[in-house]
Amino acid sequence: MQIRMLSLEDPQFPDPRHALEEPDGLLAAGGNLHPTTLLSAYRQGIFPWYQDDDPILWWSPATRCVLNPALFHCSKSLSKSLRRNDYSVTTNKAFEAVINACSDPRDLEGGTWITDEMTEAYIELHHQGVAHSLEVWRDDLLIGGLYGLAIGNLFCGESMFSRSADASKIAMAHLCRWGTEAGLELIDCQLVNPHLLSLGAEPLSRRLFLKRLRKGRDKPLNWGYLGSENSPQRLEFCW
Repeated sequence: MQIRMLSLEDPQFPDPRHALEEPDGLLAAGGNLHPTTLLSAYRQGIFPWYQDDDPILWWSPATRCVLNPALFHCSKSLSKSLRRNDYSVTTNKAFEAVINACSDPRDLEGGTWITDEMTEAYIELHHQGVAHSLEVWRDDLLIGGLYGLAIGNLFCGESMFSRSADASKIAMAHLCRWGTEAGLELIDCQLVNPHLLSLGAEPLSRRLFLKRLRKGRDKPLNWGYLGSENSPQRLEFCW
């Protein structure tokens, strides 16, 4: 089977169940990163992932990595970090700084999958109130954070970064704790990896993920609760 080549002007995604087995989840190429295109993709369980020299590639892997916020796993070392009074957590205060930090090269060759085009696209989604960030601060310095899209009562996580021990985990812990109060049902972590599994994430088949997505993508999520006066700026305890 060949992947679908999408129109630049009017990309129409194929059924994600038709994604390739090898490479796992590759569904389509081409199209654009306009906000309407991205929203259409995420609402169907599809996300972009490609390098600068590639066309836009769209994916829906056979096995998804997901995290139930109520089942977040807090290690002893993370619990200790959460109890310290040397950090604060905000939401949507520095979205551009977070996505730029996430796009910093993390290998010796200087590679990153968060291209300039993708950065601009998600910043526009942030301006539209769809893409959100959590920021972890120490002494007014940004030391960690994460960003993603709110699709109904699901949060589609895109990336996280850390400039201090446990900083990205602190952001995820707050997302899970605040999220349970705000109506968040599921965090889509996209691809399975040991780091996410250590936080309580688990693999889920594409079929079941799409079922959860269809059920929750039109339900409300009170993102404004996160970081409000009703929610704590730091967690005094953990799971």
